[in-house]
This record gives sequence, structure tokens and C-alpha cells, in this order.
Amino acid sequence: MQKRKEIGLAIIGCGTIGRIRAELARAYPGVGWIGLCDLKSDIGQKLADDIEADFFTNDYRELLKRPEVTATIVATDENFHFDPTMLAVEMGHSLFIEKPLATDARQSAEINKAISDAGIDAVVGYTNRFRRRFLAVKERLITGQIGDVHTVVTRAFMNKMVPIATVQRTQERATLTPMVVSGTHSLDMSLWLMEGKNPVSVYAQSTDKVLGEWGTKDSTLGIFTMDDGTVFSMNISWGLPEVWPGAVYGIEIGIVGSEGVIDIEDTHRDLVMATNVAQGAGYAPEGYTAPARHVEFLTSYPPGDLHDGQLWGPMREETNAWYQRLYTGASTPHATAADGHKNLLMTMAMDLSAQRGQPVALPPDPGELMDELR
Repeated sequence: MQKRKEIGLAIIGCGTIGRIRAELARAYPGVGWIGLCDLKSDIGQKLADDIEADFFTNDYRELLKRPEVTATIVATDENFHFDPTMLAVEMGHSLFIEKPLATDARQSAEINKAISDAGIDAVVGYTNRFRRRFLAVKERLITGQIGDVHTVVTRAFMNKMVPIATVQRTQERATLTPMVVSGTHSLDMSLWLMEGKNPVSVYAQSTDKVLGEWGTKDSTLGIFTMDDGTVFSMNISWGLPEVWPGAVYGIEIGIVGSEGVIDIEDTHRDLVMATNVAQGAGYAPEGYTAPARHVEFLTSYPPGDLHDGQLWGPMREETNAWYQRLYTGASTPHATAADGHKNLLMTMAMDLSAQRGQPVALPPDPGELMDELR
């Protein structure tokens, strides 16, 4: 058994997700030191007090250069991953980076190369990989239970709480699209289930009739062709009404192979609550006020569900598995930095195809992507 290595943890960003991972860190016996950073002192200091953190600062540089730190979680807003990630790589820390790796394809490529060159163990937050149903499907595919996969259809539905809450925090909105911010989850899941098949082209279209005023798209629909001829349809709409009962995500995936089919219904419509008591939003970051809702698809909040003041579900499993990966060297199903970079290129290629109105060859050049998308 590999010798256990106590973790000195830095968390950059103390919002919703940073808080979840910090609370789990405090409960994990292998984490011996925790430091926090957030630009907003009230949010960061509150979390530091709640988990009895060892250190808090508004300056990520000060935190990442502390000698106690061996691992870093980057949980800032999507547009601000690059600088803390690059410094953590320079300091030799193991990394957990919330998706996307970056919102600039050139920065994503730079991060991915730096991580590879330094030999850093880095993972990206794709929580669905830790859902029991998707792990069960992955095992059936690995063991060839439906033969050679030749067709995959994926559909994701979301209400517009996430895009509004996301884009209102920044004016850099050109790459904060349905695919880059949210479709990346179902894209990652689909590509992970099709592991070994590489996309060679994509043709996509999009519309912005509802969310155009916010500087983003309503929906993006695309078809990928893989290197072995497999076809993959990837579709997302995050423009549903804010009162749509799904807390965040609803996915359907159909996987057809030469010997069988796997049909995944992950819309959460099997557990519905209707009540006269007004419900808040499943996703409610600072600065966003959601309308009252009276119908909920329970279990549709991707991180999991609260019981007795604790979060239970895939984000707990994902986070604790990462701590175990660092502490004991255990193998885990986390997405790598290379996966995260590939996912970003694929989602941006869909946006580029929709903008051009024609197919795009894959993988695209990061510089070309950014020049055209902006």
C-alpha cells in the first residue's frame, strides 16, 4: 500500500462550490491544513470561520506560496481560472480545477501544456462521472455488453437561472455559451462513455431569441462525426423558463451499439414535489434572486442533496475521491486536464460551426477559435 501523504489544501474561491469542497475537506482525515482565498472578505471569512480554516486571504498569490500547501482547488468564476492555476502549477501543487479549464482556448492550451510539462496530477470538475448510473453504464461499455457503439444521442435541458446568474457577473460573455458553461458536462459524459473514439468534425446551429439580451445563446444543437464513423448528436437548451422544475440539469442519452442499446433517462421526472410552499432556486449564487417555484424535480441539483445539514451525492463522492487520490494514490474516474482542454475545444467548435453555418474540422486551432468567436 502506498504511504499516505497528508494534504495541505488551498481553495481559491469560497462561493457555492468552494464551500462544499471546503466543508468536505475539513471532515476528511487526510487533510491536515486548509487555507482559503476569496476577493470578498465577508464570504471568505464566513467560510473560514465555519470550517475553522488555518488561513484566509484576499490574495491567491499569498495563499499558494504558503509552504503548507500541497494541493489546490480552483473554484473561482469561469473567467478567472488561468492565473491561480498557472501559479499552482509553478508551485508543484496537485490540482482540482472546476470546469471549464479556462474560457479562452489559448489559455486552456497553455494550462494543459504547463500541467503536462510539469508532470502535475490535475483533474477537472465533472461531477456526473461519479453518479452511480453513469458508472454502471461505463462498466457495461468497457466490458462490451452492447458491442461496438455507432450512434449516440444526447439532450440536455436547463432553465435559464444558470445562464443569467453566470453572465450577469461579467461583461466578458462571448464564450459564456450553453455549450462552454453547461453543455460541457453532458459532452464530457458522452465522450467518456465513447472513450477511444475521437471527434473529427462537427456541424452545429444555435438560437438566441430569449437570452440574446443577456449576451448568450438559448440553445446549441450539433452533430459530431468520430474517426471510426460513429455519429454523436449533442444538444442543449438552457433557455427554459426559470420556473422549470429541474433545479439545474436534465439529461437523456441514447447509446446504440452493434449488439444492443443503453437508454439513459436522467431528467429527474421520476421524483416530483408540488407544494403551496414557495421553493428557492437549486442554483442561487450571490447576486441572483430566483422567482418562487412550487413544483420541483427532486434530486436534480447536480452536486447532490442536503440531509441533516450535510450534502449527500455525487459531489461528495467526487471530492472525497480526489482527497483519497492524493492521500493514498487510489485510482479514480476524474476527468484529466487533457480531458478538460479537449472538452473546451469541442464546445467552442460547436459555437464556431453555428457562427459560420458550416462544419468545423476537429480539433480546432485555439487561436483561430478565439479570433472568430470574439
